[in-house]
Amino acid sequence: MQEVNRDKVLVVFSGGQDSTTCLYWAKQHFKKVYALTFIYGQKHVVEVEYAERIAQKAEVEWDKMDVSFIGKLGQNSLTNPDIEMDQKKPTDSFPNTFVPGRNLFFISIAAVYARERGISHLVTGVSQTDFSGYPDCRDAFIKSLNVSLNLAMDEQFVIHTPLMWIDKCETWAMADQLGVLDLVRHDTVTCYNGIPGDGCGHCPSCMLRREGLESYLDQKAKGKGFKDLIYG
Repeated sequence: MQEVNRDKVLVVFSGGQDSTTCLYWAKQHFKKVYALTFIYGQKHVVEVEYAERIAQKAEVEWDKMDVSFIGKLGQNSLTNPDIEMDQKKPTDSFPNTFVPGRNLFFISIAAVYARERGISHLVTGVSQTDFSGYPDCRDAFIKSLNVSLNLAMDEQFVIHTPLMWIDKCETWAMADQLGVLDLVRHDTVTCYNGIPGDGCGHCPSCMLRREGLESYLDQKAKGKGFKDLIYG
């Protein structure tokens, strides 16, 4: 078992709002930050290009990995162009934008990648508050996976989830607190249709993002910041 290195961290990094906020959170808490981006057959693969640009701007070590098999394992609208994207979450199931096994694979692969570089800390931008019905964004899943990875490799990984218990409004507030509100607003790709910044405006990801931003800007106009939203 390797010794836990408290200075280095690996961020699972898509180049979107959440992971970019987490990237800068990691820069604030660790001396050395690495970022790993995945190509998994997503239609909005342009996010990989933006991820690289953001990583360069943040001056962190960046790498990408092609895991396209993930998109072929199950049927979903993010990797299959023939499936029309759900605009709203179905009442009896999760939306068809859910990519089965995505976070399971991403974090597991990231753990192996980290192990080979002597990294014990992992960061992912999942949130149970704004998880859109995705079961692999829940706190219970992350905790169970953390235990499984430690057992599987006899290591002491620590998975950090800075956004787990905050909503999109509070995520925008965190980005502002970290000094990257404009970067996240204009230079990230959250849109499922691959349009940067404010995106297409009508896919589920864009709508959630926009609602959160409008709420935060309204709160900010009233003089409220991140601490006020979290603790007030």
